[in-house]
Amino acid sequence: MLSVVIPAYCEQEMVPVAAKEIGRILEEARIDYELVFVDDGSKDTTWEKITAASRDNPHVRGARFSRNFGKEAAIFAGLQEARGECVACIDCDLQHPPEKLVEMYRLWEQGYEVIEGVKSDRGKESAIHRAFTKLFYTLISRATGVDMTRASDFKLLDRKAVNVILTMREKRAFFRALSSWVGFRTTEVSYEVQERAAGQSKWSTWSLMKYAVSNITSFTAMPLHLVTVFGMITLAVSVVMGAVALIQKFMGVALGGFTTVIILLLFIGSLIMISLGIIGYYVGNIYEEIKDRPRYIVSDHCGE
Repeated sequence: MLSVVIPAYCEQEMVPVAAKEIGRILEEARIDYELVFVDDGSKDTTWEKITAASRDNPHVRGARFSRNFGKEAAIFAGLQEARGECVACIDCDLQHPPEKLVEMYRLWEQGYEVIEGVKSDRGKESAIHRAFTKLFYTLISRATGVDMTRASDFKLLDRKAVNVILTMREKRAFFRALSSWVGFRTTEVSYEVQERAAGQSKWSTWSLMKYAVSNITSFTAMPLHLVTVFGMITLAVSVVMGAVALIQKFMGVALGGFTTVIILLLFIGSLIMISLGIIGYYVGNIYEEIKDRPRYIVSDHCGE
């Protein structure tokens, strides 16, 4: 059976559409399936729509968070709830084309254990959003050694891969990277990002920036290494400026040093503050991990 995990946050318009469209496509392909909606603490009638869908279609189940815990938590909750021999994850807004689920499932039947959905086209995005996304995935790819420049949460995993991911206890897990990190026999399916059929995106540029910083610091220690790089840059500048000052001292040349001192103070101070900020993110992550609070809290279920 194929389990399809569908995180949903304030998607009251899209839940009925997604349940109907995904169900229709899988039934036409004669694939035994279940749809697992995870309501990530929505403030609208998303949960009521999921409950109604579960009454209309016995293949639909749902879990509801006690509050908003974030998309990563919703994905992991869906993986935990899923009962199928393979599990796919797809966005509720259907910007991930659901017909690709059939192609992924057929590849799984051929023996592939991780089928990655990769973007051949990102759809309509602003230039700033596109540039920031490219920078984020370039950093992640270099840190992990895995090409994630076209990665997405749209993928299908064999039960073995799902079980391995569920054993990972970190609270700030980055599903998109972990599913590539676990290995197994992997292939790709390309797709074009679709337009939303209804509703509006819940991701602002600021929320995406916070999401990126959180995932980079939770998955890789590369930013910590940048602190050392900053220190080496500061040392190099200090050596050069020190050599210039000594040469001018021995040559008896007067040095108008006020501007130079101010620039050096600002430069060094900026690097120190950036370094402390990077270290602070990791200290914060450690703090969150050692509290060992649950990744999410499920307050309600629906469906059989």
